[in-house]
Amino acid sequence: MKKLLFPLTFLILMACNETPTPKPIGYYRIDLPEKKYSVKDSLPFPFQFELPQYAKVNLERTKQDSRFLNIDFPRYGARIHMSYIKVDTNLPTLLDDARTLVYKHLEKAQDISEVSIYKEDKRVFGVFYTLDGNTASGSQFYMTDSSNHFVRGALYFNVVPNFDSIAPVQTFIEQDMEHLIESLTWR
Repeated sequence: MKKLLFPLTFLILMACNETPTPKPIGYYRIDLPEKKYSVKDSLPFPFQFELPQYAKVNLERTKQDSRFLNIDFPRYGARIHMSYIKVDTNLPTLLDDARTLVYKHLEKAQDISEVSIYKEDKRVFGVFYTLDGNTASGSQFYMTDSSNHFVRGALYFNVVPNFDSIAPVQTFIEQDMEHLIESLTWR
């Protein structure tokens, strides 16, 4: 027994020299590609815009309902759900619906900021929303020419919302959404 007690005591004393410290939670490094844009003008919609080379137009939803369009970012598990509606006398309802869809996330959002879109030379008006916190959609927008066209978009990730882990990619794709808005023209 004494032979076993001495090595065991020695190990216990040696193991207690350092104070244990918990390791912080880490996330994988995300390599973000260079932004190179090209015009997407062959869409079955009365508008065109520029997208980065790493994004893909997905028309599967369009086949089911001609009002819908998806833009996929396959490398990041992200998708912009877009819809197009012809404006008639329904503009107040469309604006109200767009705002309601954003503010449905108020329960989870820590903050919702709105930036007005005003491009009179292109007749593009709207709002870009940024939602901070663990919301299902962190960025949304709508654009209209106030008389004929209305486009709405919302960015979603194919993961459970964790703002801290998706924030770099969300910010990266928000820049692409802003470029989409900046480059959009009606046909």
